[in-house]
This record gives sequence, C-alpha cells and structure tokens, in this order.
Amino acid sequence: MSHKISISRMLLWLAPVLLLTLFPPRLGGQEAPAKNSTADQSVTGCLQKGDETGGFVLAGDDGKTWELNSKTVKLAEHVGHKVKVTGPSVKESKAREEMKEKNEKKEAAGKEYADLRVTNLEMVSDSCK
Repeated sequence: MSHKISISRMLLWLAPVLLLTLFPPRLGGQEAPAKNSTADQSVTGCLQKGDETGGFVLAGDDGKTWELNSKTVKLAEHVGHKVKVTGPSVKESKAREEMKEKNEKKEAAGKEYADLRVTNLEMVSDSCK
C-alpha cells in the first residue's frame, strides 16, 4: 500500500496557510500603526499652519507644541480653530529627527514638542480664544 499524496491535495492544504501568511486578517478596520508609533493620545489646542510646506502645528493646552500630519484628516480646514486631535505620537528616524530639529525648535519657541499622526479631529471652537 502506497501513501502517496497528490499534488492537488497538498495544494488544497497549503493554500489557506499561504494566504493567511501573505495576507493576515486586519481586525477592526483601523489604519495600521506607523513604525515607531506609540499608543493613541488626545491633545486639545490651537491649530496653526506650520513653517514647512503642508505642515501643521498644534499649540497644545498641555504646554507642548505638536507637529501634526495626517493622510486621512483635512487639517487645513481647521487652521485658527481650537481642536481636539487624536492619534499616535510618532518618533522620527534619527536622520529625519536631526533634519527637523532646527525647524521644530523655532516653531516650538523653546517649549517641549512632539510629532502626532492625526487619525481623528473634533472642533472645540471656531477660534483659538
């Protein structure tokens, strides 16, 4: 008696394993966290245009200056508004961090600063007063 396994039977067994390995299921439908990111946090403050093209800065009520970026939230629509933003703080690569350090120190005016990838924005007030 021979114990030969046909190629078609082997493929039927391996196909689901390969598919799950190559395309793992995503739970919750949420955006995958960026590399070097931390848990989500919320910050409230005044949204301003940054010095860099397309950049935005939040003068947080927490005393920090936050450099904001987002692929999904339209920050430009809320410049000059008091907003609450939520997302992970992001640590830049060492080379990128050194390059940005000069601009961020200028934007922060000596205050503590951090980067935040915005995944949600709620308008608190239509002015920063």
